[in-house]
Amino acid sequence: MTHSKILIKIAQRHKDWRYIVQSFGCNSETAEDLVQEMYIKLKRKLDEGLDISYDDNFNYSYVFKTLRTLFLDLKRKEKKVNFVNIEDIQILTKEDNIDYDDAFEKVEHEVGQLFWYDRKVYQIIDDGSSIAELSRKTKIPYYSLYNTFKKVKEKLKKVI
Repeated sequence: MTHSKILIKIAQRHKDWRYIVQSFGCNSETAEDLVQEMYIKLKRKLDEGLDISYDDNFNYSYVFKTLRTLFLDLKRKEKKVNFVNIEDIQILTKEDNIDYDDAFEKVEHEVGQLFWYDRKVYQIIDDGSSIAELSRKTKIPYYSLYNTFKKVKEKLKKVI
């Protein structure tokens, strides 16, 4: 059976797939999205050579496991997102009184006190060069430049 015929047979049971995903605990919109993702995933796998056909039918358990995997991936992603209650957010109504001239002078003084290598790396990257570009030009390892820039930024944040 060709890939398109398998997908057509699977799509004929669209309502069943949505019902299955809803039984996992999803609302109807999320269930529809997961079923659509399942079609995309199956199409890719079929194009790569996967054969889920059985005579004139398809491997039902493979489709079910694909749906279940997509659902579990969604739940894992949701766990990584931290939700904050609106009550926990402090609304700032007044600006902090920062003397920008004084802060600038402190930063400039601190930059002047840095080791020459740290100062030069910081200035070049702060002027707009990317760390990767600087690494290619100077043959200095990327992580060395990154760590130097990060260290200087942390030191300057403490000054302010």
